[in-house]
Amino acid sequence: MTQKNQIDGATKFFIATIGLVVIALVLKELSDIFIPLIIAIFLFFVFSPFNEWLRKKKFPMFIITLIDIIITLAVLYGVGKIVIDSFTQFADGLPIYGEKLSIMIRNISASWGLTDPFFTQFSFDQLLARLDLENLAGGIFTSTFSLLGSILFVLFFFVFVLSGNKTIYKAIEHRYVFKKVSPELNNIRKNLEHQDINVDEQNLLDEFHRERLLREQQLEATFEKITEQIQRYILAKVGVNLSAGIITTIVLSLVGLDYPIIWGLFVFLFNFIPTIGSAAALIFPVLFTLVQFDSFGTVILVIVIMAGIQTLAFNVAEPMILGKRLNLNPILILLSVLLWGYIWGIVGMLLSVPLTAIIKIIISNSKSPNMEFFEHLMSQEKE
Repeated sequence: MTQKNQIDGATKFFIATIGLVVIALVLKELSDIFIPLIIAIFLFFVFSPFNEWLRKKKFPMFIITLIDIIITLAVLYGVGKIVIDSFTQFADGLPIYGEKLSIMIRNISASWGLTDPFFTQFSFDQLLARLDLENLAGGIFTSTFSLLGSILFVLFFFVFVLSGNKTIYKAIEHRYVFKKVSPELNNIRKNLEHQDINVDEQNLLDEFHRERLLREQQLEATFEKITEQIQRYILAKVGVNLSAGIITTIVLSLVGLDYPIIWGLFVFLFNFIPTIGSAAALIFPVLFTLVQFDSFGTVILVIVIMAGIQTLAFNVAEPMILGKRLNLNPILILLSVLLWGYIWGIVGMLLSVPLTAIIKIIISNSKSPNMEFFEHLMSQEKE
């Protein structure tokens, strides 16, 4: 009997593993569908408190949906305009910084005794000339249209998520409430069939309804808890990243570094990717500082400032806001970045930690002993 249970357990493990691999492959192959869907679900959680407030004010659903879409488009337009203007200015100043970079590399190669002509005669203009600018421009043009299509796809999914979330909840309620309680109803009917006609049928039915109400309340409380924690995580993460990006922009502009909005945007986006993102957000502005000022003192100042901002934001403020409940095992974070990066590329790396944190939130609200084991594996500290 024990051997049979062991075989059954091993079989279940391999079936589950194969299932996860198939799911990963499907997510990878259908990334054009699933990425907008996931972003739309994130938007649903972000807008959920605001939408709930509008519902209490008796706003109809189509007006709420329209308001959400207008807010989303307005934010995208504002952010897009700022980013495009910043990159346009950056492109205009590129020849000046290219010449500075060329002189710097030639001087360093001379001081280090390098003889490779690529370094001793380095020219940024010649490097640009080797690039196929036509294909590059075509790629940018295609990417822009692809981005616009993805935004429309996200809004399309968002409308259906807003209108269909109640239906999904009712389906889950039917599966985990009524199907669990229906055996109790069958027992009541059997008792009524085999007992005297004077049996208090109303008491038995009241007991059934109490059991159903209890399960409904448990399911509703679980969903509310999961939704609240997911909202808290998404809003806190976006808020901390946005604050760090704004502070970086302001401080670097005071230092005199050109294009501070671009470096603030890097801090906002890259810090969704743990460890790797923080390093990338630091390296690019530091290298640009070296090119612009040609001064190691200014470079060190920028390093200290940006390292200080990121430490305060992501090692002090973020844990205080999110608390220890969402702490993730560092090994799990690394694996999630690699896995989601393999499935969805850069977008997957940006979404890796939010997705993993949400999975952990859902698992932590499960009563299953197996899920509790996985929660302990995913946690940084064992409670």
